[in-house]
Amino acid sequence: MTKELKQEYTLKITQANKTQLITILYEMILVYTGEGRAAHAKEDRLGFREAIRKTRGCVNELLASLNFDQSLAMNFLQLYLYVNRELARAEVRNITEPLDHIEKVIGGLHKAYVKLGEMDTSGPVMENVQTVYAGLTYGKNNLNENLTDQGFDRGFRV
Repeated sequence: MTKELKQEYTLKITQANKTQLITILYEMILVYTGEGRAAHAKEDRLGFREAIRKTRGCVNELLASLNFDQSLAMNFLQLYLYVNRELARAEVRNITEPLDHIEKVIGGLHKAYVKLGEMDTSGPVMENVQTVYAGLTYGKNNLNENLTDQGFDRGFRV
């Protein structure tokens, strides 16, 4: 993942509600599987394994966030465990076919969560974060972002 994409995801995460956070994790899984596919095409075994490791980290975060008080949690658990098995199969056999299956499952979930995100009117999960205004100033060959609310009260409150 490029530095710019990491910054973009960081900004998205700070401003996302619960539904959008899940959507972001799905997007990150798709990015990492794409990186794994690219590394495999270049015969970069370490890069392929690193992309799978990062993908697995996102899936583990999804697994940890399941609320088993909800009836759908078991369905999501089965899907995420399937994705983990496919990641293991891709890594052990050094093949990209399982990535196709992962992208199909996660792609479908991503589409559904994008629609759910449009209906979710709850506020951001993170509070007390910097406000970013993009487009107020321009530098030579780039767009500058201005950060506000950089006061002393950012972070944990006791």
